[in-house]
Amino acid sequence: MSITREDQVEDEKLREVLKKLREVIDPEIGANIVDLGLIYKMEWENGLPKIVMTWTTPMCPVGPIILADIEKKVKELGYPDVIIELTFDPPWEPKMMSETLKVKYGVED
Repeated sequence: MSITREDQVEDEKLREVLKKLREVIDPEIGANIVDLGLIYKMEWENGLPKIVMTWTTPMCPVGPIILADIEKKVKELGYPDVIIELTFDPPWEPKMMSETLKVKYGVED
């Protein structure tokens, strides 16, 4: 459902993008968006990385900050732009986090 590990992405260049996305921190939670389980899908569209993702809540007050940081990090890899598709289907829930964060926050599957 969510992508929290590099081995969940087949394309090598998209794995590099995913690694870079670990530098994007949700400022309210203090964890990166990959470990939070906010990335649902990664693919190519018109030669650009496309990220299908969600926020922890549809009205996320720091959502625009996160989106701007994603764009910045992907451009640091040399891509002219990134396509970001927000979805809330399925809605995010704590069980989507990486195993590391589940342990840290006491989340059970």
